[in-house]
Amino acid sequence: MGFPHPTRTLGALLAAGTAVAMIAPVLPAQAAASNTWSDKSAPLATPWTSQVSPTNALPDYPRPQLARPSVAKPTWLSLNGLWEYEPSDGFTPPTFGEKLSSKILVPFPAESALSGVMEHSDFMLYRRTITVPASFRHDEQRVRLNFGAVNYAATVWVNGTRLVEHTGGYEAFSVDITDALRKKGPQEIVVGVASPVDSEDIPVGKQRLDPDGIFYTAASGIWQSVWLEPVARTSVRALTATPNADLKSFTVATAVDGPSKNAKVTVKAYAGKKKVGSVTGKADRQLKLKIKSPRLWSPEDPFLYTFKVTLKKGGSTDKVESYAGLRTVGLKEVNGKQRIVLNGRPTFLLSTLDQGYWPDGIYTAPTDEALRFDIQKTRDLGFNTIRKHIKVEPARWYYWADRLGMLVWQDQPALPTGRNDRLSSTAKANLRSETARMVDQLKGVTSIIGWVPFNEGWGQWSVQAAADLADQVKKQDPTRLVDARSGSNCCDTPGDPGNGDVIDYHQYQGPALPAPDATRASIDGEHGGLTLSVPGHLWPSASINPYGAVKDAAELNEKYVANNDDLRDLGAKNGLSGGVYTQITDVEGEQNGFFTYDRQVEKVDEARVRASNLSVIAAGNEQAPAPPPGTPGLGGVGHWTLDEGQGTTAADAAGEHPLTLRNGATWTDGPTTGAGTALHLTGEQFADTGTTVVPTRGINFSVSAWVRLDTADGAFQTVVSEDGDTNSAFFLQYSGADQRWAFSFVGARALATELGKPKTGQWYHLVGVRDTTRGTLTIYVDGKAAGTTSVLATPDVATGVLAVGRGRFGGNPVDYLNGSVDDVTVFDRALSAAEVGDIADAGAR
Repeated sequence: MGFPHPTRTLGALLAAGTAVAMIAPVLPAQAAASNTWSDKSAPLATPWTSQVSPTNALPDYPRPQLARPSVAKPTWLSLNGLWEYEPSDGFTPPTFGEKLSSKILVPFPAESALSGVMEHSDFMLYRRTITVPASFRHDEQRVRLNFGAVNYAATVWVNGTRLVEHTGGYEAFSVDITDALRKKGPQEIVVGVASPVDSEDIPVGKQRLDPDGIFYTAASGIWQSVWLEPVARTSVRALTATPNADLKSFTVATAVDGPSKNAKVTVKAYAGKKKVGSVTGKADRQLKLKIKSPRLWSPEDPFLYTFKVTLKKGGSTDKVESYAGLRTVGLKEVNGKQRIVLNGRPTFLLSTLDQGYWPDGIYTAPTDEALRFDIQKTRDLGFNTIRKHIKVEPARWYYWADRLGMLVWQDQPALPTGRNDRLSSTAKANLRSETARMVDQLKGVTSIIGWVPFNEGWGQWSVQAAADLADQVKKQDPTRLVDARSGSNCCDTPGDPGNGDVIDYHQYQGPALPAPDATRASIDGEHGGLTLSVPGHLWPSASINPYGAVKDAAELNEKYVANNDDLRDLGAKNGLSGGVYTQITDVEGEQNGFFTYDRQVEKVDEARVRASNLSVIAAGNEQAPAPPPGTPGLGGVGHWTLDEGQGTTAADAAGEHPLTLRNGATWTDGPTTGAGTALHLTGEQFADTGTTVVPTRGINFSVSAWVRLDTADGAFQTVVSEDGDTNSAFFLQYSGADQRWAFSFVGARALATELGKPKTGQWYHLVGVRDTTRGTLTIYVDGKAAGTTSVLATPDVATGVLAVGRGRFGGNPVDYLNGSVDDVTVFDRALSAAEVGDIADAGAR
């Protein structure tokens, strides 16, 4: 990656290669003071800002899933608190035994107000002297120094001895410091950090040196807890308890530090104080731990088993305590469609997008109560899932998700955007490596049910790259779902990788409603984003509104519930397996949260939102009614031959919906010589019926027309559409973005890809078919199927006129046709392939 790195004397280059009582926190009625312990003023103060001081910086035990010897009474020494600190040039090696120029409160990132620094440096040094408790230094014990996470590259010296070099801003690491310790007196720890953020092609998530819009302030340096602990000479480094498919046992794997040959491990499982299982075996083997009278973990009953683990090697004995829930997640065909199932039961995963940012601590929550708050409030609002968006959280965040019963989609932090075409092989390899390390670190977390390697193509150098990384993750962890690419329909390097367990679309406002296929379930990976700014609770930068502004809380509630109604009725009932709403809190320039960024104001009616959300989750177990059969025959419910050749109206041969020509639309010859006329349109000319012809919600329908283009460039051109309140309910169109014929909903497009770009001056027969049972849109060209896409529905409902020659988007007329149209027919059913062929063969008549 090529940036100077403190791991080589700060001068070399980096060569990359149980059920719980749920008590909701009380939201304070007014803002807290914004000044911190250091008199640095947080841009916004949370209810917990004033609680942070050098004597109580995140004092809770940081690794509850591997406590030594127990969660209730761990043996450890927190090193959170004031450290000496100063920026560095990145090349000059540290001078040991000398104080640094300033102070920083660990573990808050340097850019945060709570750190006391509130500035970014590419390179920085930390220093602290400590006294190791005498009880940590028995003959058979080793002393380990643990870091929850350091962003981005860290070198650790103890008493001048360089002990570890670690790269990666989101993972824990540990080092045995025993041999570097002096026999008595103070011990000096120095940590050098390089934090290039997005100036280099490394995983950074939403961090930016120049934050703007949907990208936020960087979080450099030590940003998770630091602590010492004594361990046995042979000790447990990690313990993973993976639920088995029988839902009656766990597979337990133990990773070991120190000499491990002939080491034996015993794992005892407890439900409360009652022992319900035990297994003993070699420490380097996977062991099957059977559970008596198993009790499953779920959002409704987040029951966790406690594991007491003893590792013995000769005279060395290590004891640790862990936990896990017994649950499985996978796919199952339900009512003919692939659905996500939890413990074998269809479960609609209703999620918030959770970015894990704080106005006082940036990446680091000010207190453990604050860390829990967002999860608890997500649950109080009726959600059962969180999408942890392109960030890895401290271990205690996942502990609270496990205990509170919150399912989690876990994203891999993304590379910087805008560089997909010039990423080096080193940057690509490093992303793959960091993804593997993330999965390895978090694979024992009960609440995590799925991995998301890429978001909207950010840092994704090809469609195949997403497929390959999804395969890598699935091989590493076959027990969870893999969403190869969240938002495969949009943004950078768009395209469906075709593998993994999930088809995932994004749509604002949405919801997105992709259909499952033969092997994958489908979800809405992001939607919503309704924006309401609350004066006095805004980050000091311009508010952005990329999605949809509302004028007040009443409108926010109304629009959220209406959006949820679509998610429920069009998605959950039809086979969609999940939806992700943006987002739980405002973040810096974004004002689209349920809560303000400072967590001081809840913008929505919690009871109303909760009731709406629970109705969506419940609908995941319902089945939508079959569509009505529609009108038989090929006459349609609206048919305009367009043979008038004069005047400003065209008769409806199948009903009572005449077309009125608008803005000077004219007549021309039809596609067959001597067989009548067609409608000719240029610029903003079009025709419409003045009323709705075919209702679109809950029915099948088809639309047929002959069309000839006068221009075929990068502009969209609509042949036939029908207006909804905001957008057309469908578009039979020329897609300028793809330069292909298409049949589309907003956010979904069936493209005649293989036929190539349409030729100007040539007549084509187009038919678009909507089949709700199959969940498809299909485009036929000249009687043959030319493209299909899967989509459950669209929230855009036909409420307005049927239009020839234009569409509607964002409430405005758009995509005018430059060309000619003839013989338009609409049907209230899905035409068969044979029927489409018959219409095309009959010519323009």
